Amino acid sequence: MTKNRHGDSENDTGIRYVNLYEADDKVYMRRITGFYQRLRRYTGLPLLAGFLLMPWLIIDGRPAMLFDLPERRFHVLWLSFGPQDGMYLAWLLIIAAFLLFTVTVLVGRVWCGFTCPQTVWTQMFIWAEFLCEGDRNKRMKLDAQPWSSKKVARKGAKHGIWLAIALVTALTFVGYFVPIRELLVGLVTIDIHPVAAFWVFFFTAATYMNAGFMREQVCKYMCPYARFQSVMYDKDTLTVFYNYIRGEPRGPRKPTDDRHEKGLGDCIDCSWCVQVCPVDIDIRDGLQADCIDCGLCVDACNTVMDRMNYPRGLISFTTEDAIEHGHTRVFRPRFLAYGAILAVMLGVFAYSLSERLPVGLDVLRDRGTRLYRISGHEVENVYTLKINNKDRETHTYDLTVSGEYPFEVEGYRALPVEEGEILTVPVRVAVPREALDEVKTSVTLRIEARDDPEIFTEHTTTFIGPAPRGH
Repeated sequence: MTKNRHGDSENDTGIRYVNLYEADDKVYMRRITGFYQRLRRYTGLPLLAGFLLMPWLIIDGRPAMLFDLPERRFHVLWLSFGPQDGMYLAWLLIIAAFLLFTVTVLVGRVWCGFTCPQTVWTQMFIWAEFLCEGDRNKRMKLDAQPWSSKKVARKGAKHGIWLAIALVTALTFVGYFVPIRELLVGLVTIDIHPVAAFWVFFFTAATYMNAGFMREQVCKYMCPYARFQSVMYDKDTLTVFYNYIRGEPRGPRKPTDDRHEKGLGDCIDCSWCVQVCPVDIDIRDGLQADCIDCGLCVDACNTVMDRMNYPRGLISFTTEDAIEHGHTRVFRPRFLAYGAILAVMLGVFAYSLSERLPVGLDVLRDRGTRLYRISGHEVENVYTLKINNKDRETHTYDLTVSGEYPFEVEGYRALPVEEGEILTVPVRVAVPREALDEVKTSVTLRIEARDDPEIFTEHTTTFIGPAPRGH
């Protein structure tokens, strides 16, 4: 019976017994430089800067991104959305899902390795470890040493930076729901709302635990992406692979040794690819759900290949077909299907946003009255209007009515409607009885902003009257 480093065992018959529980061994990452490490930094920094700066950006007197839950209003740049705009959120989530599918079919889990918030924050926490405790070997020695003033100082500095990053993260995140200037003033003056204080504390603790102590566990067990990504892979998906044809059989040797005479492949079994892996896997074991395609093992292996004067690319971003057959396909049915669906949804979503009216109008027949009533020589229908001001300014709306007959509006008084307000107004639509020669006809009610004629909408409903005389 043999065991690997994860505790999995294999007996003499070749049956492999897998340990379903992750070992508690701490992961000590080796510091590495290279193309993909720089690429991770350059892709993560703009996203991090956008996250931190967005709550401070002011547009039309309010934060550029503010999810005002008490008022049930979401303000995104120059647009404001209410509960009735939930369709846009649903479509946005569907588009994000299809974008993820399309990217995964083409280039694997690059979202996880380069732009996922868990990855970006883990990078910052690992940077603090390198800064305060040193590289892999130094951290291992420091942890093995008995407690001393030096060890306390180094550990304290690391955890202090972790907590500072976690606190800034929490304040920024809560700043998307509470104006961040008010939040900071309340925090400094100890006059912060208890609910806001709770969420700042909660997200500080969550960030501190996730990025500090549960890094690989989040990627392996808590992230649902790792569970279903395998069904989107095929032999032409570009992802991190170990070229076993070139690398095996592996074994140690000196740079001056002739590997062909020793019957060895290019892999010198240095384990650097394992030491730099943020989720502590061995890429040489083949494609694994835990791999986040960060490319650090590629940088590590290329560094070793350069020292051995071997060609680079023993571990690289490639495809299974490229390794086995030397060629790959980019434009394949699954990728084209995902891409086409994504393009259509993006087009429809963009068109819907561009045509979104800044005012909404719902017309309901008043159920508290009869279908119609006769007042003097006029036939009247009573409606309830719900005017929804979706614009970012207060407007006063004028109401007009039109149809096949000389309809007139009675009982409507134009009132200012504030941003996000839904004004309910009962109105009467009347027509001379002698002019109406149908029991049922259509009537169109139109509202128009008094200060901006381009802001308008209309609603067509049914007008009901008595049977024409003589019938």
